[in-house]
Amino acid sequence: MRLMLKFTIPVEKGNAAAKDGSLGRAIDALIDAVRPEASYFALENGKRMGILIFEETDQARMPAINEPFFAAVDAAIEIQPVLTVEDMERVSGVIP
Repeated sequence: MRLMLKFTIPVEKGNAAAKDGSLGRAIDALIDAVRPEASYFALENGKRMGILIFEETDQARMPAINEPFFAAVDAAIEIQPVLTVEDMERVSGVIP
């Protein structure tokens, strides 16, 4: 299943992690864990934000993916299934 993981990092924790180098390591570890097909990084409401799109077949892996990132940077994480245009065409016929 294709999933979208969206995270935000509190400003103070993010600034401290950027200074001590742990922010980059935490993001690298998250990317290594999910091997995203796409990754985007931006700001949202003044906080560091990222979106990773990845495939996962085992929902039991979610704690192994989330927990290290939670612990490293106090991240807020949302995960939800997402569809491509091709998926939409296949499952619903909504898009001709």
